[in-house]
Formats: sequence, C-alpha cells, structure tokens
Amino acid sequence: MPFQLHFDESDLLRCRFALSPLVETQEAVRTLARRHRHGYHLPWLRRISAAAATLDLEPLWLLMPDGGHNPDFICPPPIGPLATFEEEIAGVRAVDPEVARADMELALAERPDARDSMTGRRLLADPARAVRDIAELLERAWQVLIEPYWPRLRALLEADIAYHSRKLADGGLAGLLGEVSAQLSWNGATLTVQGTRGDHEQVLGGQGLVLMPSVFVWPEVVGGHLEPWQPGLIYPARGIGGLWSEAGERTPETLARLLGRVRADVLCALDEPAGTSALAHRLDLAPSSVSAHLTVLRGAGLLTSRRYGHQVLYERTPLGIALAAAT
Repeated sequence: MPFQLHFDESDLLRCRFALSPLVETQEAVRTLARRHRHGYHLPWLRRISAAAATLDLEPLWLLMPDGGHNPDFICPPPIGPLATFEEEIAGVRAVDPEVARADMELALAERPDARDSMTGRRLLADPARAVRDIAELLERAWQVLIEPYWPRLRALLEADIAYHSRKLADGGLAGLLGEVSAQLSWNGATLTVQGTRGDHEQVLGGQGLVLMPSVFVWPEVVGGHLEPWQPGLIYPARGIGGLWSEAGERTPETLARLLGRVRADVLCALDEPAGTSALAHRLDLAPSSVSAHLTVLRGAGLLTSRRYGHQVLYERTPLGIALAAAT
C-alpha cells in the first residue's frame, strides 16, 4: 500500500540529506531480527554474533513491528551533518516520559501479544525508567554492532550522499528520487512510497524532508512523520554489495601483477567514492601509505578527487573502472 507525501514550493527548498549513527544502530538491531535483511550482511553477522548474543534486544524488537508504528522518540532526525552518537542518544534520554509512553503504546498496539507481554507491561508501567533502559540498550547496541565498523559505514554513507547530491543538482528532485529507490515515484507535487502498510497521506506544510541513506535498511524504504520533528525517509545506501569484503577478495590477480598488490587493492576498494582514512581502515593500511597510492593512481588517470565536507573523496575514472573489472 502507498504512503504519500505532498509538497509545496517551500518544502522543495527544505529537502536535505543527513546521516545518523543512531538510525544506523536501530536498523542494525532490526536486521538481527529479520532474516530477509541478512543477505548482504552475513560477514558482519558472523563477526558480531558472539557479542550480540550478550544483548537483550527484546524491548527494542517489541517496539519495532514490521510495517507498523515505530516509536518516534527513539528515532529523531539527525541534529546536524556531523552529529555523534553521543549527541543523538542524549536527545533520546531527554524525552518526556509521558510522550514516550504514548509513543510506545502505539507501537505495542500493532501486535496483539506485545502490550500484554511482561516486557510490554513493564515499559508502560514506568515510562521514565523505560526511556532510561531503552537509551542504555541503544548505547550498548551501538558499541557492539556499529561503533567498531563506523568509519567504514560512514564512508559509504557519505559517498552515497555525495553521489545523490550530484543527481539532485543535475536532474532535480524527480531524477534524484527515481535513483534513490524503485519504491519512490514523483509526480511534481507528491512523493509516493510503495510497499508500506496501509494508506497514509501527509501534507509537509513547509517542513521539507530529510533523506537518510542506511546500510542496514536494505531492501526497504522507511518513512513517516517523526513528531515533532521534520519528516524523513531512510533508504538503502549504494554500494553495500562489497561493504564487508576484505582487501584482496575483489582484486584480480592480473591487476595486482600490473599495479602491485597494495595499489591494486586501493583501486578495487573504490566501488564507491571514499576518503583516505576510510580506505586505510578498510584495507588495514597506514593513512600515509594509502595517500601515496591514491596520488599515483590519480596521476595515472585512474582516479579523480573532489572535496566533500571535511574530507577529500576519491572515485574511479572510466579507465579505473575498466581496470578494476579486469579478470
């Protein structure tokens, strides 16, 4: 069933991209519970399985019904382009307990057994404690599931935003939304999101829209009105197919012999634009070494670079793409 967002001219001026470590943490928690999301993330699941087993995620899973209402208070939109998890989780801890209680009731009502479960009754009986417990559980989930991999994830998310920002500049909102997901369609004033539960409509009324790429939301688009915040859409980030592969796994031997193993690994790691520190983390190399290889590859016409925010992103030229695809 479709979910429709109605824009006016002022909304078009208030569309923005953002990324959120808190949103990524919540989507990782959902991924653990939903097998249809596992495909691209099996290497990650293997790495975190032992530590994840120490987490009691039932309270979060209970508040995350498939296709239904998820509590807005645990998913505020990013407060800025460089927001940290610590800043975002502080906002969760500051939520009014009565607001949280009403929000949790809506989520628990989506499943007949949820509200009457022991966990559901405990959450509603003491909402102030529930807010503290949920914030602590989200923080622990961040530390176990996301924080060790955040440089790699953030690099991919920033590369997605850079790519789609260019799409927006080149083709406007219509061209951008068609590229973001096949679930989205645009008719000039209304954005329709297919595949949601029930028919919903929302007039943005000048608030605009936050577009957030996510590694773990795949294959879905998640959206809605995050009261009292700006409406948002979370969509699958580009390039997650090679996210968890290790250095050398995707490097053809012929290319390694031509360029040298490390330099070929750097070239083949750039499935999506990335910066020096992200590549160094992904390849387990010193940033100075990666920087030297990037300079050589760019000088040979295999890479281009551009500044995005606080970093320089590198991406392959058509010649670099052809070489990286060699067998």
